[in-house]
Amino acid sequence: MYKVYLKSGKEESLKRFHPWVFSGAIARIDGEPQEGEVVEIYTSKKEFIAKGHYQIGSIAVRVLSFRQDEAIDKDFWKRRLTVARDMRRSIGIAGRADNNTYRLVHGEGDNLPGLVVDVYGRTAVMQAHSAGMHLDRMTIAEALAEVMEGEVDNIYYKSETTLPFKADLYPENGFLKGGSADNVAVEYGLKFHIDWLKGQKTGFFVDQRENRALLERYAHGRSVLNMFCYTGGFSVYAMRGGAKLVHSVDSSAKAIDLTNKNIALNFPDDPRHTAYAEDAFKFLDRMGDQYDLIILDPPAFAKHRDALRNALQGYRKLNVKAFEKIKPGGILFTFSCSQAVSKENFRTAVFTAAAMSGRNVRILHQLTQPADHPVNIYHPEGEYLKGLVLYVE
Repeated sequence: MYKVYLKSGKEESLKRFHPWVFSGAIARIDGEPQEGEVVEIYTSKKEFIAKGHYQIGSIAVRVLSFRQDEAIDKDFWKRRLTVARDMRRSIGIAGRADNNTYRLVHGEGDNLPGLVVDVYGRTAVMQAHSAGMHLDRMTIAEALAEVMEGEVDNIYYKSETTLPFKADLYPENGFLKGGSADNVAVEYGLKFHIDWLKGQKTGFFVDQRENRALLERYAHGRSVLNMFCYTGGFSVYAMRGGAKLVHSVDSSAKAIDLTNKNIALNFPDDPRHTAYAEDAFKFLDRMGDQYDLIILDPPAFAKHRDALRNALQGYRKLNVKAFEKIKPGGILFTFSCSQAVSKENFRTAVFTAAAMSGRNVRILHQLTQPADHPVNIYHPEGEYLKGLVLYVE
């Protein structure tokens, strides 16, 4: 096995069980490992400290194990997947009749950096974010099929857009097991079409499940605007919550089509809902003051720290428009899913927007990702979803 030796003192983060080794921390490598191969990591004193997937780039190694005697084989994947499954069962997310939509593996949060697995009914959608997970995909799929036997019949691999393009991996999306065309899943009793073939992420924004359920509690009798609606998750929950009207807006015509299909799946021929394929900022500019419940759930404005300044300006601009137009006594659900934007940065951007609008605003809830998207306590970077629920006078 190839050996990676760290510079003096650079092992401290690994001693605290952080799962990344940055390229700048490496003194030398014995041999020439290919991207995705498993390497062992040693301190400058040649003491073993961890092993993981090697990759060219800023994050040079994603740690899989801190035990030298633990082989990275099918049994390893089965152990980790079993722990992940059992955790979801124990907290009441998996194994429920009214909810077969959840995240089974959340990368570093489940000690499997670079791997995401979402479950939609009888189908698991697997996504690799590292070369190592891509190369091990068949063994992982075999282990996944065994761990989820009786619950999952199909495994779809969806990594064409998530793998490092410089690695020349040429991934192809497709079924590794099964091939069912049934793409309807249930989330807290509501039905959704899941577009794992062409949709964003694994086909659905699983991470907003609990926040959608919270919105349902506030929707009764309100006029709701769901900006950046994607497949209409918040809109469907608002409908069930008794909203007076629900308007869904997304720049993607395909997203609007899926939103309309999901509304029809749950509330056929219901006149309360209308969808608009339109740019969010243009819609906010022309809309009136009819809404008293607004959801702002934009795509990530900052994929990396270099884009942070522009991202914060975008959040300020977006929230100012919402604050200016929402009815007195209205409620604003506003989010950031940009990992590069901290909770403090996001809150400052929203607070600045509130001050610019001149409205009196109170915090009702501070939101984050759900329990099936756990944050490894040794990897705080895993907390990426930030949200505020605000009461606007």
